[in-house]
Amino acid sequence: MSDEPIRVLLADDHPVYRDGLAALLASIPGIAVAGTAANGLEAVELAAELQPDIVVMDVTMPELDGIEATRRVVADSPHIGVVMLTMSEEDATLFAAMRAGARGYLLKGANQAEIVRAIQAVSHGEAIFGPAIARRVTEFFTAPPPSDDTAFPQLTPREREILALIAAGRSNPQIASELFLSPKTVRNNVSNIFAKLHVADRTEAIIRARDAGLAR
Repeated sequence: MSDEPIRVLLADDHPVYRDGLAALLASIPGIAVAGTAANGLEAVELAAELQPDIVVMDVTMPELDGIEATRRVVADSPHIGVVMLTMSEEDATLFAAMRAGARGYLLKGANQAEIVRAIQAVSHGEAIFGPAIARRVTEFFTAPPPSDDTAFPQLTPREREILALIAAGRSNPQIASELFLSPKTVRNNVSNIFAKLHVADRTEAIIRARDAGLAR
């Protein structure tokens, strides 16, 4: 284990929060505040100049947002670990940060122990998320695939049922028999399906349905 402190660059456009966090981290043994940035562009420039171990990055900042700043920092210096510390709980922001290269994601309501633990963990090559964020990441990756009723919301339940049978290779008479419908009712529903999906024929409808996982 190295005796060198973990050098941290703080990037946040709110001076009260940024200065308060800097003072807090400076009081923690094993952590040194290498610098502070008031916007995303400054964060990128200081990361390149100071080469910290960790950048603690806000998401919403002037000049350059934290997502793009993270992407540039990681592209220029892959060894730098980025921990997002933000008010944003939106899934889109979380996954955009991950794709940009962030290895940690905490909400600004995190306490001192959580922030310090995230900095230490990411400096050792780990990825870490706050408890609420970790649950959402887990739920995202373990969620079942969308059910059939979420495909083609413009269709009625009966039209989705008929489309599923079309995708399974059933003819109109077979569909009529299976669903106890008149041939005319099936024909009308099929015409409605083609119109709503903007497809020209049965083959195109089958492709669309199977791509959406609608085939039985």
